[in-house]
Amino acid sequence: MKVGMLWFDNNPRLDLASKINEAMAYYRRKYGEQPDLCYVHPSMMKDRTPRLSGLEVRPSRMILPNHLWIGVRELK
Repeated sequence: MKVGMLWFDNNPRLDLASKINEAMAYYRRKYGEQPDLCYVHPSMMKDRTPRLSGLEVRPSRMILPNHLWIGVRELK
C-alpha cells in the first residue's frame, strides 16, 4: 500500500479494534471503498492481532504510536 489514510486516535478507553473500526467507517464514507489493510505501531498490538472482517492488520515501526495507516492494498 503506497497510498492510504493516516488516522490518529489516542483515546485510552478504546481498544485497538474499536479504533480501527472507527477509521474503517470514516474511510468508507470518505472514499466509498472498503479498506483491507491497516498498519499500526507494534506497541499497539499487545501480543495479538485484532480480528476484523476483511481487514489485515500489520505491525510497522514506521507508524507512530496512536496512529493507523489504513487503505486498500495494491493489486499486482
